[in-house]
Amino acid sequence: MVWQQTYDPLGSMLLSTLVAAIPVAVMLIGLGFLHLKAHIAAAAGLASALLIAIFAYGMPAEMAGKAAFMGGLTGLLPIGWIVLNIIFLHQLTEQNGSFKILQDSIAGITEDRRLQLLLIAFAFGAFFEGAAGFGTPVAVTAAILIGLGFSPLAASGLSLIANTAPVAYGALGTPIITLAKVHGYDVMAVSAMVGRQLPFFSVLVPFWLIWAFAGRKGMLQIWPAILVAGVTFAIPQFIVSNFFGPELVDVIAAMCAMICLVLFMKVWQPAEIWRSTSLRGHEEDGGKAAPATAIARHPTGDVVRAWMPWFILTVFVFIWGLPAVKAYFNGIYAPKFPIEGLHKLIEKVPPVVATPTKESAEYVFGLLSATGTGIFVAAIVGGLAMKYNPLALLRTYGKTIWLVRYSLITIVLMLALGTLTRYSGLDTTLGLAFASTGVLYPFFGTLMGWLGVALTGSDTASNVLFGGMQKVAAEQLGLSPNLMGAANSSGGVMGKMVDAQSIVVASTATRWFNHEGDILRYVFFHSIALACLVGIFVTLQAYVWPFSAMVIK
Repeated sequence: MVWQQTYDPLGSMLLSTLVAAIPVAVMLIGLGFLHLKAHIAAAAGLASALLIAIFAYGMPAEMAGKAAFMGGLTGLLPIGWIVLNIIFLHQLTEQNGSFKILQDSIAGITEDRRLQLLLIAFAFGAFFEGAAGFGTPVAVTAAILIGLGFSPLAASGLSLIANTAPVAYGALGTPIITLAKVHGYDVMAVSAMVGRQLPFFSVLVPFWLIWAFAGRKGMLQIWPAILVAGVTFAIPQFIVSNFFGPELVDVIAAMCAMICLVLFMKVWQPAEIWRSTSLRGHEEDGGKAAPATAIARHPTGDVVRAWMPWFILTVFVFIWGLPAVKAYFNGIYAPKFPIEGLHKLIEKVPPVVATPTKESAEYVFGLLSATGTGIFVAAIVGGLAMKYNPLALLRTYGKTIWLVRYSLITIVLMLALGTLTRYSGLDTTLGLAFASTGVLYPFFGTLMGWLGVALTGSDTASNVLFGGMQKVAAEQLGLSPNLMGAANSSGGVMGKMVDAQSIVVASTATRWFNHEGDILRYVFFHSIALACLVGIFVTLQAYVWPFSAMVIK
């Protein structure tokens, strides 16, 4: 029997919205204020979502359970699979000492922690976002930063802040391509529109990142390098997105930023070297500042060998991200498992969609094409190149599974919660609350994208969730559908730093277990503030010249 979603189950949009927000509030309060362990807070959020979906929204209990089960499977593959394997590679490089050499080689470019942060968290992270997405950049950059001596809070929080501007074009343009495919947008028009919003924030975010780390004075001391990083990322981002499409935007922009920043640091260094590795004002929270030490110099061959596993990782992740490679692997083995009792038995209804639409509920076991598999193969190849024998690799892998066990459980519970809210209609109730804001809709519609990513952990999922609603609302209000479709993705990128999945990935990569609440409290202000700035910019594009001249109708 088909079950139709209802978006105002209590007969009052205000009450329905407050009830729909309870699961997210339970999880965030548990993490941020009650200091619960992440998996316990996630379990509490999931339990409250099940109760609300069943008793307030009238969702059949069996359907609710199966929706949560499907989300849990997604938490294991692809998300948990990425986390497990990147930590495995990091463990291998730490055990044989190559990670220490890598740290020294980065310090050889610059001892200044602020410049290291620009190079690794912003530029290098953007490359991994463009090539793989889905948690990979935070996992990689946070692991490198913690190895460089950054405090756990700094490594976690700053990796999350840095991983914003590239997200809309992550995983070779997947969020924008999916938005266009699912909701009937023109892919080039939306790509170009996002490319007329995010470059401004690609310049702003590096300044914001260093300000968050070192304060205003520390930021101003290295403003030339920050400007180089931001501008050399933003210009290629605009050009590629507007004239070539969404697939290679981040990859090309990140490579340009990395090359230009390294070349600039060859001829310029700040007058004062910043050696503190703790966040300004948070020295007691996650470690003290590291004392200044002399840079260890290593033979060129040792440095090359130290970077080799990460170079192998970059190559494999990029190859695995190519659409043709994914299609090839999926052609070999990617069985789809329709979730019986859920697949095509839930119907979305207007105003979210133009006509009633049945929701698919198929779990694709795309193990071969999953980014985590590429990371796993890279870790094995890198481990063998580092002269590990198969038994040692197996032993380290077992230790890694034990190390991240609670993080994997948390990711499963988080994805179960996000999937349940989608199929039950709770998240749509929250979205409709934003859509009822009239002339202020460009601002609140942007925050709807933020909410979608904060709930689901994915800009792609947020676009699937709210892309159709953005189109319908824009047409009703006389706004450009391309503007609001792009705003959903651009606003969504700022939600990436507060979504539970990303926070768990960051805490796992830095081995700062059970401190997810500390990370959430730190990044929450940055996330909201940047999302509001995107909303203001989209509002200017909607109504105010010359910003409105950028809009693609």
